[in-house]
Amino acid sequence: VQLQASGGGLVQAGGSLRLSCAASGSIFSVYDMGWYRQAPGKERELVALISKSGETNYQDSVKGRFTISRDNDKNTVYLQMNSLKPEDTAGYYCAASTVNYSRLKNEYDYWGQGTLVTVSS
Repeated sequence: VQLQASGGGLVQAGGSLRLSCAASGSIFSVYDMGWYRQAPGKERELVALISKSGETNYQDSVKGRFTISRDNDKNTVYLQMNSLKPEDTAGYYCAASTVNYSRLKNEYDYWGQGTLVTVSS
């Protein structure tokens, strides 16, 4: 499966962005999907995941601010980000996994190219 992320940009603290990740080349609905982020000099970390059945899980720092969703008819996963903070600044990557509800980076087989989110204070 090929993944194409979009929607990043520059936003002021407190603002919102919605990231999209369009999938092609395979049956989207069989994959669990995750959004990861990586800030300069830091490890890539899981922000949110959504299972094939729609179960979601979030990193503690984004709970209540970010929402992950998927539209299997459009082969797309979204990350709605509200109340953005400067510490949310990072490259955001979508990823697909055949492992059920995985939080492990090495269990995500397919990765998008990333989209940059910059939050100014």
